[in-house]
Amino acid sequence: MGTLYIVATPIGNLEDLSPRAVRIMDEVGLIAAEDTRRTRKLLSYFEINTPLTSYFEHNKIKKLDRILSALSSDDVALVSDGGMPTISDPGYHLVRSALESGYNVLSVPGPSALMAALSISGLPTDAFVYLGFLPRKSSERQRVLSDNSADVRTLVFFESPYRLLDSLADIESELGNRPIAVCRELTKIHEEIFRGDIRSAIAHFNNSAVRGEITLVVGGCPKALVDKWNDDLTLAHLKSSVQSGKTLSEASKEVAKKSGWSRKDVYSLGLQD
Repeated sequence: MGTLYIVATPIGNLEDLSPRAVRIMDEVGLIAAEDTRRTRKLLSYFEINTPLTSYFEHNKIKKLDRILSALSSDDVALVSDGGMPTISDPGYHLVRSALESGYNVLSVPGPSALMAALSISGLPTDAFVYLGFLPRKSSERQRVLSDNSADVRTLVFFESPYRLLDSLADIESELGNRPIAVCRELTKIHEEIFRGDIRSAIAHFNNSAVRGEITLVVGGCPKALVDKWNDDLTLAHLKSSVQSGKTLSEASKEVAKKSGWSRKDVYSLGLQD
């Protein structure tokens, strides 16, 4: 029985590919790639001729049988567009299926935009929360941010350059003007790391077109603000806000920022009353 190798590939700089990753990709019988075109360029650079098959979000179910069949007689490597597979990509489903079918699954660790950004952010790294890609819609994005607004741990997300300014505005609205590191095009020629607060980040990126892949690292909720209100105090402020003319949703958002509660929990408290 073969082994499924989860192989990290460069997020930009090809020198970051480890010798072990090169050897594994050269020795396995098949490489399952999120984007075969990008992976083919990587393999060509390192003179690796292993057969490729695609494995991405829209064919992850369809391709499972083929990859599991390949594992029955040989090793298989899973790679993403760049970085560590299974982090915000469909590799999780393949790993679960391989384990359930009795195959061995091993990691070949290496580059990761998540860990690279966190390590150079200048923000606490002893505990953090990774939230993947922020939702596209502002209302959904605000809800995710509000639900994590009282967390004292550092927050990390991925974002598209096309939504960066809108997301920064929502982050400030829901979390306040916290310290932030905006890490763009990590390890690539046009790498940029902006460190400051959210308002200064908005001003900085407002002045030029934003391009490339982005990782945001945001400071957690200041511990001085985390003393959570009790139910009665929270409900009293919620009622007062609703009586002033706000909707329950608007009032919940307002009270969440002061109370140490998430907007979702404040809203649920209002529904119970």
